[in-house]
Amino acid sequence: MAMMRLRREDPRVVGSFRLHRRLGAGGMGVVYLGSDRRGQRVALKVIRPDLAEDQEFRSRFAREVSAARRIRGGCTARLVAADLEADRPWFATQYVPGPSLHDKVAEEGPLSAAEVASIGAALSEGLVAVHEAGVVHRDLKPSNILLSPKGPRIIDFGIAWATGASTLTHVGTAVGSPGFLAPEQVRGAAVTPATDVFSLGATLAYAAMADSPFGHGSSEVMLYRVVHEEAQLRDVHDALAPLVSACLAKDPEERPSTLQLSMRLKEIAAREAQGLHESRPPVQRSAQELDRPTGRLDGPYTEQQTRRAAPPAPRQQKQKQPQGSRPSSSSRSGSPRTGGSRPQQHQPPRNTTRSGRRPQGTNGANGRPGTRPGGRTTSAGLRPANPRLLRQRLVVFVVVTLLVALGIAAAQGCQGPSRGLGTDPGPKQDRSHARVEAPPQDRRLDTP
Repeated sequence: MAMMRLRREDPRVVGSFRLHRRLGAGGMGVVYLGSDRRGQRVALKVIRPDLAEDQEFRSRFAREVSAARRIRGGCTARLVAADLEADRPWFATQYVPGPSLHDKVAEEGPLSAAEVASIGAALSEGLVAVHEAGVVHRDLKPSNILLSPKGPRIIDFGIAWATGASTLTHVGTAVGSPGFLAPEQVRGAAVTPATDVFSLGATLAYAAMADSPFGHGSSEVMLYRVVHEEAQLRDVHDALAPLVSACLAKDPEERPSTLQLSMRLKEIAAREAQGLHESRPPVQRSAQELDRPTGRLDGPYTEQQTRRAAPPAPRQQKQKQPQGSRPSSSSRSGSPRTGGSRPQQHQPPRNTTRSGRRPQGTNGANGRPGTRPGGRTTSAGLRPANPRLLRQRLVVFVVVTLLVALGIAAAQGCQGPSRGLGTDPGPKQDRSHARVEAPPQDRRLDTP
């Protein structure tokens, strides 16, 4: 709702409310945005000075305010306070944030059939509560309907008529907005709940066409069309046109009731919303979403584009594996290759067997070396011994030992003949282990 600054002639305080902005002006007075001491915001309407001097108007106005207090329903602005004895009578209602139906249509254009039906169903339900309280609004129009976040709200009961009160109009005089008044209001006849039904039909036609069903012109021309000419509904949605036309019937008896309107408009809103949902085109995927791989390639993707579009695989920490050890069953199964890289082999944790359990007797919490199943000793204990590696080391050790022994034996065999001075110990004597003795000599050589 558009707000304007306060003018010099505008009051600053009315009753217990402080005024902040102008919300608008109408035939009865000016509407201000105010707040009380607790900060609650209200829409406060002050009656025009010329109407305030009319005692008959004051008495009628008092009955209408009393009737407005009886209205209970979530589709109206609640009456907060009023002062009927002030120099300029005023009343304050709950402030409803949100644009009016008139402003929304003026800015965005005609509404869809589902939106019009939904708003009409809520307004019809609100009018049921108004009429049950014995009140007729008499000035239902797009500018008196606020579209709050919680739904449409009916405001401005300033010229409402209550049961037991006489009409505010004299013969030949109409109070309200031309183009949205019912024919009986123009004639000065008694108003009934059917009067609000006519105004609701004209309001729904405006929401669907962004124009009045009786065109434009002076007040006299508009009032004449309301009484004598048919409404122009050629641009109203086909689903709503028959119901709106019934609301704009000249005879009040031919118009539907507010309860019938509420039920019928709810059905139309549900059907139109379902049809709108089914007729929506498929969601177009963005270029970024189209570049993402979806398991199969439907377009001319290259291998480089596919790898670039695919999310990077999580890095796995490489672990050293003893030479000759076999990978565990989980590593042999592996995962499918991604981007041409080989799957990482899973290494069993230290001090665990291939089944994943800690072997009995191995160094664990006690920190002492133990044995693996089968009696093989483990090292001080970081990882179990590899039987294949042990066998290789044992073979190398045996071979080296044999070669060293053969080398020693060969060396001793080569040194034997040189010590024997050429004598032969005999064919049956083991040359490698026989004791070499000096050859016999003639003892007589020692004698003189």
